Order: sequence, then structure tokens, then C-alpha cells
Amino acid sequence: MSDQKKSVWSWALYDWANSAYVTVVMAGFFPVFFKQYWSAGAAVTASTAQLGMANALSGLVMGVLAPVLGAIADRGQAKKKFLVLFAYTGAVMTIGLVWVQQGNWQMAAILYVLSVVGFSGANIFYDALLPGVAGKKRMDAVSALGYALGYLGGGLLFAFTIWLTLKPELFGVADQESAVTISFILVGIWWALFTIPLILFVPEPAYAPDAKSRSPVRDGLRQIYSTFREIRTMKNIFLFLLAYWFYMDGIDTIIRMAVDYGLSLGFVFTDLLLALLITQFVGFPSALVYGKLGEQIGTRRAIYGGLGVYLVVVLWAIMMKHKAEFYALAVLIGLVQGGVQALSRSLYARLIPQEKAGEFFGFYNMLGKFAVIIGPALLGLVGRLTNSPRMGIAAIAILFIAGGIILFFVKEETG
Repeated sequence: MSDQKKSVWSWALYDWANSAYVTVVMAGFFPVFFKQYWSAGAAVTASTAQLGMANALSGLVMGVLAPVLGAIADRGQAKKKFLVLFAYTGAVMTIGLVWVQQGNWQMAAILYVLSVVGFSGANIFYDALLPGVAGKKRMDAVSALGYALGYLGGGLLFAFTIWLTLKPELFGVADQESAVTISFILVGIWWALFTIPLILFVPEPAYAPDAKSRSPVRDGLRQIYSTFREIRTMKNIFLFLLAYWFYMDGIDTIIRMAVDYGLSLGFVFTDLLLALLITQFVGFPSALVYGKLGEQIGTRRAIYGGLGVYLVVVLWAIMMKHKAEFYALAVLIGLVQGGVQALSRSLYARLIPQEKAGEFFGFYNMLGKFAVIIGPALLGLVGRLTNSPRMGIAAIAILFIAGGIILFFVKEETG
């Protein structure tokens, strides 16, 4: 295998590594455990609001840190070092959930917020490595490969942890609660282990704005203001970031709150986990196909197709009554979720100056994480005020519509 292919696959394997956190923890077991174990005795709408605020807080923290981290990494040529720091912080915080006692939702929320910060912070530098790993012509395909491997890897570990949770006696585990805590440990180990290929085989980009800074923190902070002014003058990038801010808010809210929503409607825990598993394995081939679709019809048009599907999902979810419908929605989400995220990343990578990839991806991730503040908080707040989780999910449709309208004015061919 050539060095180029080795670096591409090693880069993509990080998606395999950290997607286990998204599926098993963020979307799968944490919302369930938070509602039924750490928030035992609390009202359904109260626990939903608490989880929504925990997600909102993690988004706020990363929204503040993201542009700073990106600028610092570019000035110090330290993308890989920062990625490793945040990735292993996230893995350790995830394992730390094992020791949180029943009813202590506050400590569970704190460790969860720190693990999300680790996950999101590492992604800033992971995304910023993409332009150096893939040429412009292969950006869509390589970005989609990462998401596809993420769906496959995350799905495989998720499938095993579901088996472990449903049949703990087969593995000599006492009960389901113990099986869930073991799942948190497995995610931390998986995340740390499959980060190693990126550390070994993905080179730090050689280019830099100027000579390596002696004070990357100071120079990075100074650079944030100039980058913000620069983005404001780049109309195309500014419009894309604004559109991304809205529609990724909707996508991330669905990822983080879908299981909680299903529980609020009275669906059974095992049915919800099976639906998430369906999303993962449908998402694996779909992300690869979506990468090719972007090359054929244009990246922006392919993103539009995915946003249309998400709008259908939200409207259907408002009226959903049967678990078969939850499965159907899981298939629809799996068809487009990875594709929309992968093509958004590759489209943005084409638009930005590559020598400032970390810095610009810092703003990209900042908007994504600030957007997550609005979605979960809106869902929880509207649901609590109306005493109806269906009304909470209805509000998410606005985000996809707004993002789609703004995306219309982004010129894909302009970089």
C-alpha cells in the first residue's frame, strides 16, 4: 500500500474510532441511562430538559473554544497533538461514567459534557487534516469514506453492546445496568485504540501561514479576529457557514435526542436501540454512495436531497404512533445522515484557504456546536411548556428550512 493510501485509510479509521462514542454513548445508552438511572424518579419532561441542557452546555463550551483551538493548531503546526489530547480526554471521561451512582444526574451530566468536548474538540483537528490527506478532486470520496467507516465501526460495537445488554448472562455479567457500564468502558478503549493509525501514518500538514510560531497560543488568539474579519468579506464562505449552522443544528438534535424522544412517547428501550442499529448499517453503504452522488450531480444538490429527507422525518415523527414507524424513520435517516455530513465537510474544505484549514475548520465546528445549543434546548423547552414532546420535535423543522434557504445562495464552484 502506498503512503498516500495508508494515510487516507488511517485518517478515515479515526471515524471508525470515535463513531462508537456517537452510537453507543451519545445516541444510544447515555440518554436511556440518564433518564431511567441517573434521573430516577424525575418527570419525563424534566429529565428531557436536563439532557437537553447538558447537550446545550457542551455545545456552548465548544462554540467558544473551537475557533481558538483551530487558530492555535495552525500557528503551532500541532493538529495531531491537539487531536490526540482531546480524543483521549473524551475516552477517559466516557470510562469515568462507570463510577457515577444512581440518582446523581449532575455528575453524569458533567462527565458527559467533558466527553462531548473531547469528541468535538478532536473533530476540529480531524477535519482540518482532510485537505492534506485528499486532493481537491477526491475530497468528497475521502470524506465519505470516513463517515462510511464510522457507520460500520460504530455499528459493529453498538451491535455487540446491545447483545451484551440484552443477554448479560452469556458474558458472565450480573445485570443490564452492569452491562451498560461495561459498554462505556469498551467505547473508551475502542476510541483510544483505533486512534493509533492516525497518529502513526497521517502526516502533519507541511504548509503553515508563516514560520512555526514560538508562541502559538498568543499568535493564535490574535489570528482569530483577523480570520473572523476575513470570513465576513468572503460572502460564499459566510453564507455556507450560516446555512450549516441551521441545518446541522437539526441533524445533531435528532442524533442526540431521538432515543429520549422515543422513550417519552412510551416506546420500549430495545426497540429504540434496534432502530439506531438499523441507521448505522444503512448508513455505511449510503455514505459511500452519497460521496459519488456529490461528484455526479454537485455537492450542494446532494445536500439538498438529504435536507428534504430530514424534513420528512421530522414531520412524520410528530404523528408517529407505532414502533414500525420508528424503524422506517431510522432507515430514512441512515440513507442521508452520513452523506449530508460528509459532503458538507468536503464542500467547506473546497471553499477555504488550505493553509488556514485548522483555523477555518475551527469556525466551522464552532457554528456546528453553537447550533447544538439551540436545538436540544428548544426541543426540551417547547416540550416542557406544552407538556408534549411532539411539539418539541416539531420546532426542529424550522432549522432545516432556514438552512436550505440560505444554502441556495452558496456558489459551489467558488473557492
